[in-house]
Amino acid sequence: MLDLYDKVQEACALIRKTWDYKPHAGIILGTGLGPLVSKIDVQAEFDYAQIPHFLKSTATSHRGRLICGLLGQVPVVAMEGRFHMYEGYRLDQITLPVRVMKALGAELLMVSNACGGMNPNFQAGDIMLIEDHINLMGANPLIGINDDRLGPRFPDMSQPYDPVLIKDALSIARSADIVAHQGVFVAVSGPNLETRAEYRFLRQIGADVVGMSTVPEVIVAVHSQMRTVGFSVITDMCLPDALEAADVDKIIAVANDAEPRLTTLLSGVLDRDAKRNAQRR
Repeated sequence: MLDLYDKVQEACALIRKTWDYKPHAGIILGTGLGPLVSKIDVQAEFDYAQIPHFLKSTATSHRGRLICGLLGQVPVVAMEGRFHMYEGYRLDQITLPVRVMKALGAELLMVSNACGGMNPNFQAGDIMLIEDHINLMGANPLIGINDDRLGPRFPDMSQPYDPVLIKDALSIARSADIVAHQGVFVAVSGPNLETRAEYRFLRQIGADVVGMSTVPEVIVAVHSQMRTVGFSVITDMCLPDALEAADVDKIIAVANDAEPRLTTLLSGVLDRDAKRNAQRR
């Protein structure tokens, strides 16, 4: 990890040449959720290939751009597409953009994903606020010599997702008549979908939804002392006794259909948090 700090500074230097705002939040948009970018007043954009040490996004529906601008009146930097372990990348590489967001000034990480629902009370198209997670990826982005400039050796994970922001999101959902739950996200490496027995196991250990992302970014956000809120769009139901073969096109279509509802929640949470932050100052 000792070379990460310099890599982060190089990436920030390139971005600041074009966009010199201090973002309030960093946003990571998962599968099928890229259209949220259309709500941002774009002031600068970069293909990942332009930014030093950023990876190439190869996942379906992931555009691969960093967008800088205003969402409402709030400065943000947004990843239109993320990186995954199943693409063959190390977790410290995958999570470098989170460190760049922090170095640019972001205090808040807003992360979204498409996921499979295992809680029988959920339905495809619902949104879940992540209240906790389980890491079953078999790796951790903090493994290696710790650089104290980036964060502490042993970050506390007792509350990785900000309860105030979860409460905000659920309140906004009720006001807007959006179905929103809260629950536990479990991350696996992928890229294959799970077997019936694996879904039963994941449900038994306390997970409500399963996906192949998010947890590494949140670990790094906590390490970087950023507050975090996570949104999971349930794109298909993974009930072992009524399991259907996964259809990637259908999964992306469900995510696209949920995107306006996600935008309402994410934008509302961001606006409330920015206003609270302004009042504290």
